[in-house]
Amino acid sequence: MQVKNKTVVRSMDILNLFIDHSSLSFNEIVELSGIPKTSVYRMVLSLEEMGFLDKETDGKYSLGLLFLQFGHLVAERLDIRKVALPIMQRLHHEVGEAVNLIVQDGKEALYVEKLDTKQPVRLFTAIGRRSPLYAGACSRIILSFLPEDEREQYLGEIELKPIASGTITDKEELLLVLEESQKMRYTVSYSELQDYSAAVAAPIFNHNGRIIAGISIAGLDVNYQQERLPYLVEKVKGAAQEISRKFGYIS
Repeated sequence: MQVKNKTVVRSMDILNLFIDHSSLSFNEIVELSGIPKTSVYRMVLSLEEMGFLDKETDGKYSLGLLFLQFGHLVAERLDIRKVALPIMQRLHHEVGEAVNLIVQDGKEALYVEKLDTKQPVRLFTAIGRRSPLYAGACSRIILSFLPEDEREQYLGEIELKPIASGTITDKEELLLVLEESQKMRYTVSYSELQDYSAAVAAPIFNHNGRIIAGISIAGLDVNYQQERLPYLVEKVKGAAQEISRKFGYIS
């Protein structure tokens, strides 16, 4: 039986708000968290005193510098980021689109590195963002190459909920897409996590041939039509293969 400290859980709920918001006022924290104002006041004060939150000159709160220290430690210990980043930077320079690196975290995919698009209109992605394994090219490429028993268990337990207009919500359709991804060793998504967006992703494997991450090129869907898609597929597959080789994978 798990025993969770209510104050700790609520404090984490408050901190998690800053994944999607760079800064928030006290009233915004209360509204978004749904926690009583008196409780929010005590927790925000404590989080500020401990360095987890900073109060800005305009009275709004943002994540404190302490998170930079934690983030630095995490970044050092996530070897996949160190290995992949130079290759991601070269890919980003070549295609001029956003480049994302995602790993599996339970039943979700977790963004662990990203390079923003050079286009004037940007997609919403952030390091630390999570998405379900069934939605979006980079998430789904991980699902495609999970061991069969893990994939079947996931598909048997998960409810396919719509996130954007193109999210796959039919399991039979999803199975066909996963099978195609395994054959082609890449996958493409359109408006699955965000409307008018597109992505093409490829798998990254370790020396045992197990998938350890997915890498994607992402941007506005108008840039991912048939005439340009083969070029993007070639580029993302090449980057994925290069990273995989550095982890000892031999195709």
